[in-house]
Amino acid sequence: MGLLTTIRKEWFIIGIVLVILLAKLEPSIGVKGGPLKPEVTIAYVAVSLIFFNSGLSLKTEVRHSQRQLFPVIKARLKHVKSHPPLLDLLTLPLSLPRLQTVSCMPPPVSSAVILTKAVGGNEAAAIFNSAFGSFLGIIVTPLLLLLFLGSSSSVPFSSIFSQLFMTVVVPLILGQVCRSFAREFLERRKPPFGTVSSAVLLMIIYTTFCDTFSNPNIELGPISLLLVVLIIFSIQVSFMLLTFVLSTRAGSGFSPADTVAMVFCSTHKSLTLGIPMLKIVFEGYEHLSLISVPLLIYHPSQILLGSILVPTIRSWMTTRQKVRALTHARTRMC
Repeated sequence: MGLLTTIRKEWFIIGIVLVILLAKLEPSIGVKGGPLKPEVTIAYVAVSLIFFNSGLSLKTEVRHSQRQLFPVIKARLKHVKSHPPLLDLLTLPLSLPRLQTVSCMPPPVSSAVILTKAVGGNEAAAIFNSAFGSFLGIIVTPLLLLLFLGSSSSVPFSSIFSQLFMTVVVPLILGQVCRSFAREFLERRKPPFGTVSSAVLLMIIYTTFCDTFSNPNIELGPISLLLVVLIIFSIQVSFMLLTFVLSTRAGSGFSPADTVAMVFCSTHKSLTLGIPMLKIVFEGYEHLSLISVPLLIYHPSQILLGSILVPTIRSWMTTRQKVRALTHARTRMC
């Protein structure tokens, strides 16, 4: 029972390993021009489905019970330095090309919010930063990829942006429009949006690695893979510590709950949005899977590291809140 529970919980990470192994064993199925026809089914249908699904699942409507978000939004806009996506841009000039792709990625919609909620941090701030970063990433991420890495695609920039518009922007808008008409149904039924996107994403990952393994000139060495894992883990820990130090220093104006949201949001990157964008911008690039590997590693790493730190961060936040409350009480008495 324990094994089955683990498989159900971590099925996506297990799925990534399995589709990469499958691509290694039989790359001809998912290669460009192969039976799956990824140049159509993946490049257009699968990517469009992911972003339509994202638009359908994003809760951007405002209800009476959600009006407390507006003070948070106003506060976040005043504190520009608190926007987590901006922090990772500091690594762009210093990162290797493979790692620069990770720095360009937008934050995920769910994982940082879930961990913030688990600790008891400022969930509203996490929701705003995740949603705002995801929307902003649709425009900013492709521009950053082209700016820092250039385009190794065999198609011109105009075609890249037209494909981005048709497979990312249009489906996302359509998803939001459909949500406005079917909001009550979606709230009542709670469709498995995350599961659908993850399943489609596995197809994209499979075809990406099929192209790699079908090319005899490309090898994924275990030593370089281990090095990437260590570098990514070090970057995540370093950014969490940096965010923690900056947000807790004297005069920062952030509460312990704010710090929790910032620590998680500043280090998380979206695999669901990132892989399709890489697929579009670097279409035809023979090393596409190699620059995708860091993001594939980053996803389970951020969830694992965050989950391990939840009890420690919760304990710290509870202690700090008690200290702050006691300090305020003494101040009033004086």
